[in-house]
Amino acid sequence: MMDTMPTPTAPSHPLAWPSTCVLTAQALTPEAMQPYGWMLDLDQAFARQSARAINAGTSRRADLPGTLSLSAAGGEPLATVFRARAQSPVGPWRMLERHCLGTQTFVPIGHGEQGDATARQAVCVLLVALGADTPEAATLRAFVVQPHQAFTLKPGTWHHPLIALRDSDFLVIERRAAQEDCEIHHLQPPVLVRLGGGAA
Repeated sequence: MMDTMPTPTAPSHPLAWPSTCVLTAQALTPEAMQPYGWMLDLDQAFARQSARAINAGTSRRADLPGTLSLSAAGGEPLATVFRARAQSPVGPWRMLERHCLGTQTFVPIGHGEQGDATARQAVCVLLVALGADTPEAATLRAFVVQPHQAFTLKPGTWHHPLIALRDSDFLVIERRAAQEDCEIHHLQPPVLVRLGGGAA
């Protein structure tokens, strides 16, 4: 995170962006994600036995936390797969977007068996912010997402499109409607990201 950044809230008055903006990406946790959405750590869910047995005990189920919002203004649910190309996490990242009428859920898929060292590496960086009209500098965060972590963005959460650390597929659940729900804000200055300890 940026040095001396306060707790993420959306201030009532806009804050000036710093002349340079460098974020250290932190590990994705439910607590850190809470202002922006929800996340599920599959490894933790199944290790704690919090997932429930289904199909006569042959499977277990772990539900994503939070509430999906997919039907506002005539929208309907859409399940799709994004194939993301690997990028350097550093940037510079020059824009954020948001979808005010619906949630957006991302589930990394196709990363092999748990014993595969490559499969256990981080899959993407999540760059997010809050703000009623434009992104607020004080709420800007970068998170490192692991292959066993799924996350949902609340409606209106500013975010950068997928920043994949390696070529990756994601199951995405989002709202579909005749009129596109996507607002873009260009960042000035651009944001740079450095990976912290959560990138292992």
